[in-house]
Parts: sequence; C-alpha cells; structure tokens
Amino acid sequence: MTSPAVVAGLRRRPGMRGMRVLGQGPLFLAALAVLGVFVVVALLAPLLAPYDPDAVDLSATLAGAGPAHPLGVDQSGRDILSRLLFGARTGLLGPLAVVGCSTLLGIVVGVAAAWRGGWADALLSRSMDMVFALPGLLLAILLVATFGPGLLAPVIAMVIAYTPYVGRLVRNIALQEKARPYIEAYRVQGWSGWTICLRHLVPNIAPVVLAQSAINFGYALMDLAALSFLGFGVQPPTADWGAMINEGQSALLQGDLLPALAPGACIVVAVVAFSVVGEGFADRVAKRER
Repeated sequence: MTSPAVVAGLRRRPGMRGMRVLGQGPLFLAALAVLGVFVVVALLAPLLAPYDPDAVDLSATLAGAGPAHPLGVDQSGRDILSRLLFGARTGLLGPLAVVGCSTLLGIVVGVAAAWRGGWADALLSRSMDMVFALPGLLLAILLVATFGPGLLAPVIAMVIAYTPYVGRLVRNIALQEKARPYIEAYRVQGWSGWTICLRHLVPNIAPVVLAQSAINFGYALMDLAALSFLGFGVQPPTADWGAMINEGQSALLQGDLLPALAPGACIVVAVVAFSVVGEGFADRVAKRER
C-alpha cells in the first residue's frame, strides 16, 4: 500500500495557492482596479448618484454637461451619470448570475464526464454538443417570447448557452488531471471518487476555470447588454447600460452623443477589463504548468 508520504510526494499540484494576483504587470493591475471601481459603484450607487435615476424633468431635455449634471441629461430629462451608476447594478448582476451558474454546472458536468468515462462521458459530451449548437441569443429570444421580457429569461438562456463552454473545458482538463500519479495514489489508499474530486481534482483545475470565467463574464455582459438594447432584457425605465444605448438613439439624431456614448463606453471598458484579467490569470496558469 502506498504510504501517506508517497502520496504527498506525488501530489505536486499547487491548485489555487499557486495563483498570485500581484506580479502580473501594470495592465493587469489597472484592469483589476477598474473592475474594483465598477463593483464599488454598483454596491454604493444609491449613495453616489446625485439624482434619482428615474426622475424625469422634461424642461431639461438633452441639456448639456454642466456643474449640475456632469454628463448632461437624456431625452427624458434624467441625469445620465445617475443612470450610469445604477446601470452598473444590472450590468454586473446579470453576468454574475450567468457566469456563476454556468461555471458550477459546467464543473459538475465536465468532472462527471471525465471521471466516469464510458457511456456517461459519451452521453454528457453529446448533450453538451447539442446545447453548444444552439445560438445563445436565439435561445434568449425564444425564452423572452415565452416568459416575457426582463432579466430572468435572458440570464437563464445565457446559463444554458455558456454551460457547454465550461463543461468541455473542464472535461478536457479533468481527463489530463485524472491521468496524473497522485490520483491513482489516492485511489490505492481507498479514497472515494467523490472525495478525490472535491478535495483534489476540482481545486487543481480551479485556476484554469477561474481564468475562463473572467473572460466569460465580459462576454455575458456584452450579450445581456445586446439583449437589453434589442428590447428583450431589462425594460425601461430601469437603468441598464444596454437599454440606455437604445434610448439614446433618438438623441444621436439630434447631435447629442452622451446618452448613448456614455453607457457604450462603460460596456467597452468593463468587457476589456474582464478580458485582461482573464488573460492575466491564464498566463499565470500557463507559467505555473511549465
């Protein structure tokens, strides 16, 4: 029987402990700081917003930027800065739900397929391929047509669409991890499959999944904003970046760019920041594996 000392020697996998956030370079740290600002803004929006985001003042329609309204007001006389601050809530909450649920489901499906193998692997893999073939935006439109517009239906659709991405990634990494000597050593010791997966396999693939989840967050933010822009997501007058771009189209025809440009800039900055952070984690994982 393999001794505990041998098992400890075989397991040379740092897991999440090998992921150091610092030391990634100024661009990574800047992106991390930007995301931190977005999170703080979303949490403290009621305290930071100078006005009620839904307060209408038709006498100040499309008033330009000034001391009272740093970013001006929109076509309904609502303060753009206040709506941007509150829009960060729906802009981040939806992608958080999508990434959290799809990552959890993807890990469960991917690890189960890799660990069980055989018919279970074939069934789960083919099921992921079938779901993968469905366009996420089309699925969201179908669910909105069934359950009505709002944030819930697009989030459910995006969870379904994103789960195969995570599941296929987790399956491939778990297959590689399963072939490592420490897994067999724990099996010889009599550890159950669930214990090995939960205590060792999943923590060791977590850094790769974390990097992919950060990138997926940016994609989910962009997809949900697109659905809100098309009228299938968050509905007016609720402040949402995608819906604000849609509402700002009429202002563009009158030569006022800020009602549409400001939320569009927020989306671009957030997506780029999440992509940079995800790539930074991925680079760290690649260096750790060498």
